[in-house]
Amino acid sequence: MAERSESDSRKLLRRLRDVLATPAKGQDRLDSITHLIADSMQTEVCSIYLFRDAETLELCATQGLKKAAVHKTRMKLGEGLVGRVARTGLPVNTADAPAEKGFRFMPETGEEIFSSFLGVPIQRVGEKLGVLVVQSKAARAFSEDEMDAIEVVAMVLAEMTELGAFAGDGMSALHRHPALFRGATGQEGAAEGRVWLHEPRVVVTNPVADDPLTEIDRIRAAVGVLRVSVDDLLEAESLDKDQKAVLEAYRMFAHSRGWLRRMEDDIQRGLSAEAAVEKEQGTARARLEQVPDAYLRERLHDLDDLSNRLLRILTGQGKDTGAEMPDNPVLVARNIGPAELLEYGRKLKGVVLEEGSVGSHAAIVARALAIPLVIHAKGITQESLNGNAILVDGDTGIVHLRPDDAVARSFRDKIAMQAEAQKRYASLRELPATTRDGATVELHMNAGLMADLPSLLGSGAEGVGLFRTELQFLIRNKMPQRAELATLYARVMDAAKGKPVAFRTLDIGSDKVLPYMKPNDEPNPAMGWRAIRVGLDKPGVLRMQLQALLRAANGRPLQVMFPFIAEFGEFQMARSHTLREIHREKSLGHTIPASIEIGAMLETPSLAYAPDAFFQLTDFISIGGNDLKQFFFAADRENERVRKRYDTLNLSFLAFLELVVARCAPFGTKLSFCGEDAGRPIEALALAAMGLRRLSMRPASIGPVKALLRRVNLGQARAVIDHARAEGHETARPALMEWLATQGD
Repeated sequence: MAERSESDSRKLLRRLRDVLATPAKGQDRLDSITHLIADSMQTEVCSIYLFRDAETLELCATQGLKKAAVHKTRMKLGEGLVGRVARTGLPVNTADAPAEKGFRFMPETGEEIFSSFLGVPIQRVGEKLGVLVVQSKAARAFSEDEMDAIEVVAMVLAEMTELGAFAGDGMSALHRHPALFRGATGQEGAAEGRVWLHEPRVVVTNPVADDPLTEIDRIRAAVGVLRVSVDDLLEAESLDKDQKAVLEAYRMFAHSRGWLRRMEDDIQRGLSAEAAVEKEQGTARARLEQVPDAYLRERLHDLDDLSNRLLRILTGQGKDTGAEMPDNPVLVARNIGPAELLEYGRKLKGVVLEEGSVGSHAAIVARALAIPLVIHAKGITQESLNGNAILVDGDTGIVHLRPDDAVARSFRDKIAMQAEAQKRYASLRELPATTRDGATVELHMNAGLMADLPSLLGSGAEGVGLFRTELQFLIRNKMPQRAELATLYARVMDAAKGKPVAFRTLDIGSDKVLPYMKPNDEPNPAMGWRAIRVGLDKPGVLRMQLQALLRAANGRPLQVMFPFIAEFGEFQMARSHTLREIHREKSLGHTIPASIEIGAMLETPSLAYAPDAFFQLTDFISIGGNDLKQFFFAADRENERVRKRYDTLNLSFLAFLELVVARCAPFGTKLSFCGEDAGRPIEALALAAMGLRRLSMRPASIGPVKALLRRVNLGQARAVIDHARAEGHETARPALMEWLATQGD
């Protein structure tokens, strides 16, 4: 029986290939396929349902159901048995379909006379494209061999759907129509360009093979190469315990006899070696995605990676496919590390990631490169092809792939308006941000790379309010040397040409984990072992970085600030380390800084209530707005469902900032605000109105912020905020917006 089934399966695939090779319209091909499958499977019905959008399936072809229902019958994801198959990615096989839980009767199809139902997903590596269904009047469950055969056919349909075999007559080909993705803002800005895939998909152009023995030899040889490569990786001496554990999981999959046997079985049924790998990858994905155990779901990434490696071995399509990077490239990837992103450098116009976070390494580098970044753009790597036109709106988190002309024109108008505005801002570059009532606000820029420093002069920034030092640690595979860091910091100070640079010491932990540092499994890493807590517990690294900064200054003034100070005692210890290192450098005969300012970042509400001694001792305080806001509102900045609910212009938050200003004032402690909000003109206006006279932001924001501050009366703005508070409003935003509308240019 098995041999007969395998033979029939190969015969069916050959007939299917012939149908697909014959010139025909998309609908005609679909109709021929349903007829062919019903005939080969000896069923009264064969139907193909394809996704019209992410939530809607449509009956696109049928043999046996009423033809009038084609392109009329639609159902939502999860609705009925067909919707269940689409949602779960798993087959449904039943002898009595109407008795199945979730069954939905579709009267227009005439399916009430059919009892047996077998539905399998049409999917490619987790990309759900539709559902293939066969039905019979006789009440019987389909055999395992019949299920295997129909799943193999579904795999071929998935490949051909992707290649556009069914386009036309209202059927859209994949990778050809416009697509919109709603993600989240990782870095603001707008860019138009062409897709450049970080890891191009392997294209399987021939899913059907005539010679199973040859294909089995190919898959065995490729798996052999894969196993050797994984074994070689495991023998590397530089691996730590955790890296070895990951590679052991790889090896377990690579050496799995069941994995190879299942792929060989699919080849016996008529698939090529490449198609068999993808079928097994898709099936395993669908099953693992249903597993509640987080550890097992994590293994999905291991299997994905191995399957992709195996496909590259089989096809010879390495990461370097020979494709030429297009002009104005926009990088599209599932995720990417900081070192890889830096390798692309300023060639990129923008970055779009399926994963990532607002505080991730990639986001930090994107900010440093001043390019727009959209994160959480789910599904874009599967929908994109190298060279596709793409529009990235980092301000709204929206990405247009293959946009139509109207969308592209509108987007270009937005970019042109922004460019025109930047020209106007350039004329203000040498002017101070002095309001109409005579208050002057210092505008500084944030940086993290040498590549940022040219913006210091071009933007009109008065200094670097935050230089993130962790990037030099994140992009390496091992701890950087003191001499390397000293050279880098010296170059930063040279490039600043005498303007102040506030160096923030190593801020790691939470979402920034060093590749060579053992990660801690913490339930809430944002509130865990991070930043200065790591520095004080591992003082060797902190002291090494302080030595590098002192040597880089080489007699020049130096500003050092410590991140995530939550209480006075932490600052005292960090400051003591600094003073000890100054004494040590002096005793070694090294030149010490002409002056040194030691500051703290206020990122937790607790520090605002520190004793007066803290405000007396610290030379300056920088409010880290991004972290402070998440702790003030108890709203995880990585959680899209809550982080946007809380407004910086919330009057409670502004009152808290006013308190910090008041704590600093008696001691003359310098105070600044650093973060995304400082670079938003309305927010910057409110911050200045609350008494903050130094703001640090990305370079591109300095022009818009300065332009607004120079045309307003800060005292009047403060009166508007106070009035909103007296009226019992929650936020000052509407009142400020209304007031600004009355202000002239």
